[in-house]
Amino acid sequence: MSEAPAAPPTASADARHDAGQLDLLLAPPRARTGWRVLLARVLAMCVVELQKLRHDRTELYTRAVQPALWLLVFGETFNRIKAIPTGGTPYIDYLAPGIIAQSAMFIAIFYGIMIIWERDAGILTKLLVTPTPRAALIAGKAFAAGVKALVQAVVVIVIAALLGVAMTWNPLRLLGVVVAVVLGSAFFSCLSMTIAGIVLTRDRLMGIGQAITMPLFFASNALYPVAIMPGWLQTVSRINPLSYQVDALRGLLLGTHAHLALDYAVLVAAAVAGIAAASSLLGRLAR
Repeated sequence: MSEAPAAPPTASADARHDAGQLDLLLAPPRARTGWRVLLARVLAMCVVELQKLRHDRTELYTRAVQPALWLLVFGETFNRIKAIPTGGTPYIDYLAPGIIAQSAMFIAIFYGIMIIWERDAGILTKLLVTPTPRAALIAGKAFAAGVKALVQAVVVIVIAALLGVAMTWNPLRLLGVVVAVVLGSAFFSCLSMTIAGIVLTRDRLMGIGQAITMPLFFASNALYPVAIMPGWLQTVSRINPLSYQVDALRGLLLGTHAHLALDYAVLVAAAVAGIAAASSLLGRLAR
């Protein structure tokens, strides 16, 4: 004889099963928190910024012209006349790390124009209503500026190598160069976004950016040693983050004496302060 069919599940069992499914559908997933989520959002914003390069790479090519001219014209000329004391280092070798820092700063210092454009296009308002913290938005943009600056750094290093500059190719030192370039660019891009949050218009930002770029460059150790500067300019150079970036790059690439611990400490502190300042003014920019 065949066995009797199994009894169908009871209504109460079905109800419990359906209720469990409804709970899965109606209950929102637990929100992830912690530093991993913050880093993921910073990385996501950085990737979004870098995606823009896929549509137009002209900026990278045109910005490579200026550092090339500094090395080929200014560097070669002063290398011949030996007018600047560099402690036995050929002047073009001495200049190359300064031009790397200069080209990175020139890219980052006008980064605030992009955030003003995003405000005018309505993109910034949409970003601010997401759960992403404002500091993560700013940090993502800042480190994207640093990655863009690395492209310019590679161009300068290649040109310098072709001109016979004696640089190290130690992987650890080159990694240190990457960190110094990214941190310096992050600070100057945050400085630009902070100014954007104050002046609110592209025209004013362009004017202020052009007004402070060359003073920042000349009031650093990029072109000449701090020791030959007048006293007041030495004071300015000591509070200029560009000087610490150049010192780190020069020590890493050329093997000259450098205060790497102090250099990186200043660059990290400057980048953190820049992110905090730009984040605090982001809401004002979006009004």
